[in-house]
Amino acid sequence: MTAASHPLHGSGLSIGAVLDQLRPDFPDVTISKIRFLESEGLVSPQRTPSGYRRFSAGDCERLRFVLTAQRDHYLPLKVIREQLDAIDQGSTLEGPVVRLPRSFAVSTEEQFDAGPGGSRISGEELLERTGVDKAFLKDLVTSGFLKPGNGGYFDGDSVTLVKTAHALAEFGLDTRHLRSFRMAAERQADLLAQIAGPVAKGREAGAKDRAEEIVRELGSLIVSAHGALLKAAVRESLR
Repeated sequence: MTAASHPLHGSGLSIGAVLDQLRPDFPDVTISKIRFLESEGLVSPQRTPSGYRRFSAGDCERLRFVLTAQRDHYLPLKVIREQLDAIDQGSTLEGPVVRLPRSFAVSTEEQFDAGPGGSRISGEELLERTGVDKAFLKDLVTSGFLKPGNGGYFDGDSVTLVKTAHALAEFGLDTRHLRSFRMAAERQADLLAQIAGPVAKGREAGAKDRAEEIVRELGSLIVSAHGALLKAAVRESLR
């Protein structure tokens, strides 16, 4: 799966054709995203004499590897690049194998993602998908832990939030405690916005994708740092 040494099959695929192949499995991928991954050296399509990109089957395989590593395992580009380099040098990797430590990692269903939280979910649907009662959901909204959007609808992340809140409640944590989680997350989000915001507003090609990658990697580091600090603090308090 070497970026520079693969042969072209016929004339190769245009970037639009590659996008059509990837979108069924990766609906959020864009031409800008593919160009960004190329600019980061993760894929190196050949060029026609007139300058058009031509992607081989190996290029498409490489892109799938990168997108899967980001979506399912939340790997930063640095780690993905190291894995691709290992493959290029002869190692046989079937998929992303280097991951965040298990105790810090975010699961596939609950991975850190700064993008849209999915389709709109009504309050009734949220109750059905989480199994909580109306009083509990109302408490979450009243406390500010859960915030509905326009029209009172919730996004896909709300399912995870409600399920997590319910699990925490079974340990005796009520909505007053949960409010502090929301406030901490909002402070960290403000910090990420200060760092990534100027990048996203840049005029160069791929600025938005670069900003999203910064947020993704910083978010992963924050999750890891928070997990390590929490474990250290708990160990100290139990001594």
